[in-house]
Amino acid sequence: MAEFTVGQRDFELDGRPVRLLSGALHYFRVHEGQWGHRLAMLRAMGLNCVETYVPWNLHEPEQGRLHDVEALGRFLDAAQAAGLWAIVRPGPYICAEWENGGLPSWLTGALGTRVRTRDPEYLGQVERWFRRLLPQVVRRQIDRGGPVIMVQVENEYGSYGSDQVYLGRLAEMLSELGVTVPLFTSDGPEDHMLTGGSVPGVLATVNFGSGAREGFEALRRHRPDGPLMCMEFWCGWFGHWGAEPVVRDPADAAAVLEEILRCGASVNFYMAHGGTNFGGWSGANRSGDMHGGELQPIVTSYDYGAPIDEYGRPTEKFWLFRDVLALHQEGGAPLPEMPAPPAALTGPVHAELVEWAPLSDVMDTLGGPEAEWPMPPTFEELGVDRGVVRYRVEVPGPRRPYPLGVTGLRDRAVVYVDGARAGVLGGGPAEAASYTELDEPVAGPAAVELWVESLGRVNYGPRLAEPKGITGGVLHERQYLHGVRARGLALDAIEGADALGKVPFRSPETAVAGLFRGTFEVRGAGDAGVTLPGWERGFVWVNGFCLGRYWSVGPQESLYVPGTVLREGVNEVWVLELERSGEPLLTLG
Repeated sequence: MAEFTVGQRDFELDGRPVRLLSGALHYFRVHEGQWGHRLAMLRAMGLNCVETYVPWNLHEPEQGRLHDVEALGRFLDAAQAAGLWAIVRPGPYICAEWENGGLPSWLTGALGTRVRTRDPEYLGQVERWFRRLLPQVVRRQIDRGGPVIMVQVENEYGSYGSDQVYLGRLAEMLSELGVTVPLFTSDGPEDHMLTGGSVPGVLATVNFGSGAREGFEALRRHRPDGPLMCMEFWCGWFGHWGAEPVVRDPADAAAVLEEILRCGASVNFYMAHGGTNFGGWSGANRSGDMHGGELQPIVTSYDYGAPIDEYGRPTEKFWLFRDVLALHQEGGAPLPEMPAPPAALTGPVHAELVEWAPLSDVMDTLGGPEAEWPMPPTFEELGVDRGVVRYRVEVPGPRRPYPLGVTGLRDRAVVYVDGARAGVLGGGPAEAASYTELDEPVAGPAAVELWVESLGRVNYGPRLAEPKGITGGVLHERQYLHGVRARGLALDAIEGADALGKVPFRSPETAVAGLFRGTFEVRGAGDAGVTLPGWERGFVWVNGFCLGRYWSVGPQESLYVPGTVLREGVNEVWVLELERSGEPLLTLG
């Protein structure tokens, strides 16, 4: 068996120096049927290693209910078959522009800001989770014949906290549970981040998108010895709904890569292939220096401007990076051949949505139980991670018209008064006291419904673990309305034919919210994009696979459909529209 170690200046494999040329590719953002192709693309670019996070909330969406933890092991096996080493970053927090930074909402709902600290209850939950997860890693370590060469302790902790007791306990826990390959941390190249996020005796690495020499100089101030590595070379960036796309010049990124390698360092591209936030798992940020401003939800595409785009195709950045990496292959070995490109859908193909169920019927059929609360419950209190919550409340009467508003709204509410749509409210700043109201006043008596969607839990910064839903109250004038009836509809409830068979479908209408269903035929399955012109905001499923959120505010205009989801012949599509539908027709092409 091989031994991978951290030397005074280099990484070493069985005593000889090696340079890590790694790329991030998250198994949970790529359809499993496409892992082999994407990993082959990493090898063809000149990489010898792949890095992945592990999202706890994906694998344990409800406390004690585990979901396909073995997927990590299958991915690591695929990496080894592709000739790549593997770096695993198991969290428990991962950031990654992923819902809640990978932490389960049932955990943050109970513990709040006690997560990511030495809190005994939190550490107990982490240990319980690691005991279930880490066997997938331990048995695939390089000293047991597998591909795993390093495992990360937490993630960019110096950007969040300074609890050295917590970090030390995590490092001990990983070792106690069988991790024998080197541990490491990764942080921004600033003094406060490196002092807050590093662990004595554990390799420290840095993350940056430019200024390689300065970044490594900062690392050397804290760690005079050990290999230099940029664990996240940000060669692109992510996007927010309603914002302009962020574009990284390929030549500029290639120049920074050359600078990193001239420093004698190892590198991990973040991202080599970004993939897609399937299933509504996109996270969110908050604006402002202290992250207290407006919510900035992450788009569904995680293309990231990576060298391998969302569809698995090489970009200009890929070819420039490949030219640089060709000069740094061990022993001057030639680069592997390019894999065959993935098939594209023979199309375009049109799908007519011939059935529809009003959103209220979908909620009453597939939602959780409705209960009455003195004040509005949060998503966490209702056990909803991703989805919508319907709040119902009565305005007493008679009374003259007054403003109707909400405090602490997270994140977006479509409001109906006596069954008629009255407006859409946005959440505003992070403070629970933040207030938003309808444009027109409301007289009493009146029946009010607020359909609230979480647009993604914060994944980075001090607002991590903030709850979703109505976190304050519903006000008429300055008077709270009580006796709020609430019911949640989780996205996972819309999973397949068994669930949909309970929904009372009818002929579709336009400019309505609800669940739409249709079919389309494929002759020549392959990758595609689906567009819904004129539709507002919601989610799309193809053959039971959730492609993610669409939203007319852009900049993303289509959703990626992996060819491995499609089948020859008849395919089924469902659309959950939360605001206002367009024509009952969508296009794949």
